[in-house]
Amino acid sequence: MKKELKDQIKQDELTTGLEQAAAWAARHRDELRIGGLVFLVLAGAALAITHVRDQRLREADRALRDALTTFEAPVASELPPGAERPAGQVFPSAEEKYKTAAAAFEGVARRYASSTAGVRATYFGALSRLELGQYAEAEKSLKELQDRGTGLEPDLARLALAECYRRSGQTDKAVEAFRAFASNPAVSLPRDQALMSAAQTLEDARRFPEARAAYRQLTEEYPASVFASQARARAEYLAVEG
Repeated sequence: MKKELKDQIKQDELTTGLEQAAAWAARHRDELRIGGLVFLVLAGAALAITHVRDQRLREADRALRDALTTFEAPVASELPPGAERPAGQVFPSAEEKYKTAAAAFEGVARRYASSTAGVRATYFGALSRLELGQYAEAEKSLKELQDRGTGLEPDLARLALAECYRRSGQTDKAVEAFRAFASNPAVSLPRDQALMSAAQTLEDARRFPEARAAYRQLTEEYPASVFASQARARAEYLAVEG
């Protein structure tokens, strides 16, 4: 009997609660209607924003792929004699190819600056300028990427910036940049390659004792490196030549 009484009380309380809720809803019908409309508007806006964002990201990725296709396109003068002309675009010269690629990458970077595709386009645009010998333009873009902090693109920019210094004849800055990269445990790319590049830069500048020391450092710090055998051979050669 007590159980039946308790069940009845619970049912009465539930009924009362539902009646009270219904009465409150009746009194606040206009507020609920407005609230429902606001919710629907906000939900629709959120869906629209997500759709536009996703569409824009797809457009950015497609534009970047198109620019990369240009960057990787063959050059007629570099094809082997008698080779069949490859499908797709073939440029008459490397200069024309990299000019076209630079313009394409920089267009992607402007339109989609905040996206991953836009950041990567900035990097490849700088590489295109580097291939054109436009070192000041390449350096500016690479420094901007480097200043973004850590991650793949900033680390790629650090290596490319060191290469920019090397190609433009700034040996000390190039070696310093390569060595800074090689000594940084936080970078996301292999550090032995940077040390190998520093040694090669010094050798190209005919600073043989420093180059030999850099080659030896690589073999000692990275004995399993894919560059270790070549570095060891260069160190031995320079020891004999020196």
